[in-house]
Amino acid sequence: MPSSAPLPRWGTMDDASEQFKLSKDTIRRMITRGEIEAKRFGPRLIRVNLTSIESAGRPLQYLGGDA
Repeated sequence: MPSSAPLPRWGTMDDASEQFKLSKDTIRRMITRGEIEAKRFGPRLIRVNLTSIESAGRPLQYLGGDA
């Protein structure tokens, strides 16, 4: 039975930063907090799961009121 989970798309920190309009520092903090998946493939080579960034955000809900 096939899984409905999206397949991961891997990219560099620069790819993630550009695509999602986030700073590299924010990407690093998200990795450290475990919010997004990343893998190290060598002493300096890091790849970020771009699909995990898409699902990391949470929807905002307007509750109304006087702002």
